[in-house]
Amino acid sequence: MNRSKRVVFFVSLVFIVATTLGAAWQSKRLTNTAGYSNNARLAADGLNIYAVWDDDTPGNYEIYFKRSTDGGLTWQATKRITNSSNASHYPAIAVNGANIYVTWYKDLSGNSQIFFRKSVDSGATWQSSKQLTDNAGFSGIPVIAVNGVNVYLAWVDRTPGNAEIYFMRSTDSGATWQTAKRLTNTSGDSNSPAIAVNGANIYITWNDDTPGNAEIYFRKSTNSGTSWQAAVRLTFNSGDSYNSAIAVRNNNVYVTWQDNTSGNNEIYFRKSPDTGTSWLSAKRLTNTANDSSQSALAFTGSNVYVVWSETMTNDEIYMKKSTNSGGSFGTAEKLTNNSGNSYNPDVIISGANIYVIWTDTTPGNNEIYVKYSLIS
Repeated sequence: MNRSKRVVFFVSLVFIVATTLGAAWQSKRLTNTAGYSNNARLAADGLNIYAVWDDDTPGNYEIYFKRSTDGGLTWQATKRITNSSNASHYPAIAVNGANIYVTWYKDLSGNSQIFFRKSVDSGATWQSSKQLTDNAGFSGIPVIAVNGVNVYLAWVDRTPGNAEIYFMRSTDSGATWQTAKRLTNTSGDSNSPAIAVNGANIYITWNDDTPGNAEIYFRKSTNSGTSWQAAVRLTFNSGDSYNSAIAVRNNNVYVTWQDNTSGNNEIYFRKSPDTGTSWLSAKRLTNTANDSSQSALAFTGSNVYVVWSETMTNDEIYMKKSTNSGGSFGTAEKLTNNSGNSYNPDVIISGANIYVIWTDTTPGNNEIYVKYSLIS
């Protein structure tokens, strides 16, 4: 096929995907197993959409992978990434071109360790897994980001006696990994890290209960993780602020989290317009009698999208959109309306489409669903 025909084919495929999706949301069920599928996460490169999750159908939790090569219209057969007698949990995924990076934690000898696996052909085949930590304490809840050949990993580690945040990087696409750096050193517990990268800038958020309740903190590196600036505290509340998410576009850094100061969990948003040097006032995105939790966010241009799970009669997935880089947000849109619980969402944007993935109990056990649409 000559180059002009390849270009015409690609443009035609994008048009078909966009026309099929239209302005309405399309839903697909990604799993159908006897066990429980949980903790789904998404990544994308153009029309290639990738999902990972954990599932206990084999008798213990294992990590699974699924891909679509046509923008989410169809999905190929599920691949099992792990296969051991030890439970593997909480996968995270990052993509750079044909390179896919997946991390998770595995229960080993009374504690847990961080593992990593890579594909160089868009998930068709996978290299052997690597064990990245070998600590005396629990190492878990990993998050991952990639920029070129640099792969960055953060996680929670209890080796010091309390939970602290650690960081590790690879400068050769995951072939080798440098010595871990400890990013927190407090008397309380630091948990639930989130990570984002833009060029040489790496941004990490987490929650720490040293002040007496959980608060959100932020830390930044401007040299690809070689050194780190001092931690910045982003919340000062009487309740608990936790489960942060982070995204970055150029100089704009966006953070969301849940906070129970009002008596129930609500979703908050905060923005830095100057790569984390200063921060605008927090915005409260939800204000209901229900619990709003587990937020995630994504952006394209000046549009910022925040999704979360809200507890009503059952849990449902909601989304809010900003068209001015987080200056203001529109009305919440309800993305699910199921008889079971829909929770733990993730959101990404690839090309002209937005994708949301979550766990749903409607079938009777936990299954993974994805919903997608043209960006409106």
